Amino acid sequence: MKRVVYPRAGGIETIQIVEEQDPVPKSGQVCVSIHRAGVNFADLMMRQGLYGSSPDFPFTPGYEAAGVVIGLGEGVDSVKKGDRVLAMTGFGGYSEMVCLDARRVVPIPDSVSFDQAAAIPVTYGTAFHMLVHLGMISEGETVLVHHAAGGVGTAVSQICEAFGASLVVGTASASKKDFVESLGMRFVDREKEDFVKVCNEMTGGRGVHHAIDPVGGSHLLRSYKSLRKGGKLYYFGASAAVKGQKRSRLSELRMWWGMPRFDPLGLMSSNKAVFGVHMGLLEDDSIFKGHLASLSGMLQEGKIDPVIDSVWRFEKVAEAQMHIHNRKNRGKVLLDFSPK
Repeated sequence: MKRVVYPRAGGIETIQIVEEQDPVPKSGQVCVSIHRAGVNFADLMMRQGLYGSSPDFPFTPGYEAAGVVIGLGEGVDSVKKGDRVLAMTGFGGYSEMVCLDARRVVPIPDSVSFDQAAAIPVTYGTAFHMLVHLGMISEGETVLVHHAAGGVGTAVSQICEAFGASLVVGTASASKKDFVESLGMRFVDREKEDFVKVCNEMTGGRGVHHAIDPVGGSHLLRSYKSLRKGGKLYYFGASAAVKGQKRSRLSELRMWWGMPRFDPLGLMSSNKAVFGVHMGLLEDDSIFKGHLASLSGMLQEGKIDPVIDSVWRFEKVAEAQMHIHNRKNRGKVLLDFSPK
């Protein structure tokens, strides 16, 4: 089999594809032939050495994948060979085959494509965890989301519509205006408009109920200022630290220097809440499985439908990541590992 490897921290030129013996499932494991693997911004940060929870180099990235069960370890009876499944790999999803704990494999119905399955766990799981599990979003509430044209942004737009949000403000580059508006959001040009001012104007000066920020640095404080009293801020990324396909120490320093320190007394007096979200470090698996069950139901009911930007053969993984580095994606980017 072949798999993608990050041998060391660096730019896309460091990415390698290696060939090795097919894996054999151990007791309690399932072996899956991967058809699709999700590409996330976190994968780019890992390659640059910016992601604190990633394994030591060398390693294979890939949080999520979808494929077919081809092998069962001793004691596994939750799935059978030939089952179509979603694999929550944690790491290692950029592979033609992967063996993992059977508890991290979820059967998917024939009505769900491999594209849809591989696009759900990270982006929709993150959006659902923030807005529904933590935020308890309800009908008529208002939301601000940054990088609105990306995977999480498109997931947020659909979840907001499903739960009856009255306004979703989405920031993105000017080239993505039509796409963001097609998702039902009020587009904000991140280079030319002040999203704090827009949020206040659109809500009669009160601010939004929910603000979702994957940027960090001083940007995070501005998102906080976009909230009304009683509002909730969710922080789940650090894109301000990534300015290109190679690591920038200056960008990192600027982000960390600008990161706000929230005053507990200020939070109390304004009844605001700040949540840090990292689904890869969520210790209670039952919470995430509950999210997936809910999202599966929403998918089959037609309430959500993952927006797929592009699917790349895994041999072009460097080009796929540059597509995201250059902020060209509109929705989810996937790698194709299906047998030729």
